[in-house]
Amino acid sequence: MTTLNPAVARVLKRLHYPLDVILMCVRWYVAYPLSLRHIEEMVAERGICVDHSTVHRWALKLLPVLEKALRRRKRPVGKSWRMDETYIRVKGEWRYLYRAVDKDGNTIDFLLRAHRDKTAARRYFEKSIAQNGVPETVTIDKSGANLAALEAINDDRETPIRIRQSKYLNNLVEQDHRAIKRRTRPMLGFKTFRSARILLAGVETMHMIAKGQMKSARGTHPSAADQFYELAT
Repeated sequence: MTTLNPAVARVLKRLHYPLDVILMCVRWYVAYPLSLRHIEEMVAERGICVDHSTVHRWALKLLPVLEKALRRRKRPVGKSWRMDETYIRVKGEWRYLYRAVDKDGNTIDFLLRAHRDKTAARRYFEKSIAQNGVPETVTIDKSGANLAALEAINDDRETPIRIRQSKYLNNLVEQDHRAIKRRTRPMLGFKTFRSARILLAGVETMHMIAKGQMKSARGTHPSAADQFYELAT
């Protein structure tokens, strides 16, 4: 019998459905452009009665655990980063999802912030460096806030990070935003900052798995679905 991730096991004690049903619903929600009501209808076709609000609750409880498990199994990323931010609507207001990819398109990290300024950008870079190591080069657009944040980080370093400002070179991360926005569009905006942060992390987790960024113990070429389910063990 497969041993469950202890954190997942603790969550399951408060839930009353089989783990495979829960994981399937949560994966569908973060992997595909489906609304919660779409998922409710899809599982009903399989003879399972699950309310759409229950799926939402499952996602909020499980996704932080699965994201943490992915970070332990995430493959190393490159040293040349492309960083940018995109807009996310939370409670009817625009918030900012900071993201970066390396030159091969692998996701570096992500961070949702309420404001788009030097403080937010610096917090993003500090988090990304703590998780992935120090890059050699970071490419940004013409944002003064992002430039100021990187210069502040370089002030504390003996070997500075090389900074490039080029919208053309940043096309890679801007294209990668589209995969995230395509998935979040059916969600019709988030009701709270907390739920936005958790669900976006789940979308990013599934997106990284689909890009082959997870070290899997399931032999060669496991499916993205199998790797997602593996995070629960």
